[in-house]
Amino acid sequence: MLLWLTEYLATVISGFNVFQYLTFRTMVSALTALAISLLLGPTMIRQLSHHQIGQVVRELGPKSHLTKAGTPTMGGALILVAIVVATLLWCDLANRYIWIVLGVVVSFGAIGWVDDYLKISERNSRGLSAGWKYLWQSVFGFLAAVVLFSAASTPAETSLIVPFFKEAALPLGIGFVVLTYLVIVFMSNAVNLTDGLDGLAILPTVMVAAALGLIAYLAGHMEFAAYLQIPHIPGAGELSVFCGALIGAGLGFLWFNAYPAQVFMGDIGALALGAALGVVAVVVRHEIVMLIMGGLFVVEAVSVIMQVVSFRLTGKRVFRMAPIHHHFELMGWPEPRVIVRLWIVTLVLVLVGLSTLKLR
Repeated sequence: MLLWLTEYLATVISGFNVFQYLTFRTMVSALTALAISLLLGPTMIRQLSHHQIGQVVRELGPKSHLTKAGTPTMGGALILVAIVVATLLWCDLANRYIWIVLGVVVSFGAIGWVDDYLKISERNSRGLSAGWKYLWQSVFGFLAAVVLFSAASTPAETSLIVPFFKEAALPLGIGFVVLTYLVIVFMSNAVNLTDGLDGLAILPTVMVAAALGLIAYLAGHMEFAAYLQIPHIPGAGELSVFCGALIGAGLGFLWFNAYPAQVFMGDIGALALGAALGVVAVVVRHEIVMLIMGGLFVVEAVSVIMQVVSFRLTGKRVFRMAPIHHHFELMGWPEPRVIVRLWIVTLVLVLVGLSTLKLR
């Protein structure tokens, strides 16, 4: 919205031309979302506490988490509000990718809202049944995949790019829809599973979003894309502004979510943020790189799958508790140590992922 206003003002005052630069709007978007999060955060936390919208701790979880019961939850709504407002203010609203990613964020956030609401109203940690949750994730994920496939105008937009190789691009055809659906739904659930400790999920999400924002900028720039030998995706650069909003909103939320947390994200935030990462990665054709950078999310999800499969087949557990961050807690690691060490792991993985842009 403000982009259109600055375009008009630039005809009168040349200084407003700076808003036409993606890099500047990305920074402004991040600062806008950060300001919204920091300003609205205290009020939202008070309202959540006043209406007794508190965390319901699962009985089978670590005993140290019982003290977290009652901590305000559904704080992910703060993240989504900040992202949506900053995106609408500073993005080019004529860009189709912006509306696709916003649609995914809002729809997956709605699924999370229902899940959180049921947990609170029924006073148990189950919430929306796994079947219904997966059904609606599948509906919205598949819809986004079909829209992206239908809107593709070049072969590069539907090819699988293999990192570390110069010309390894595999045409997917209709398989693009399947891959996109799987990436969106998997990342949505993976981030949700990771969100089990104070601040554990949000900072890695910010790190991965920052890297994807950089890739989006490079992929949307013809000369940079040609130099790095990555697919040029016209219009993808605008997603860097969206990623800026996610970064700002995430850091603002971390201000209140850092150990010991004043508020929890809830499924409303985790499901939406994971899906958003998936959509951006698909648009910029770096799904595999995103899985490398988001290795923490992948390992958390895989640890749950391994635990369930092993217990059903053999009656034995692979880990002391899944997701794997609980395994480390039961090994005796204090919660802050688990969180910071996994943040460090994510930082290393993000750097490895970014190195693939040049190591070809």
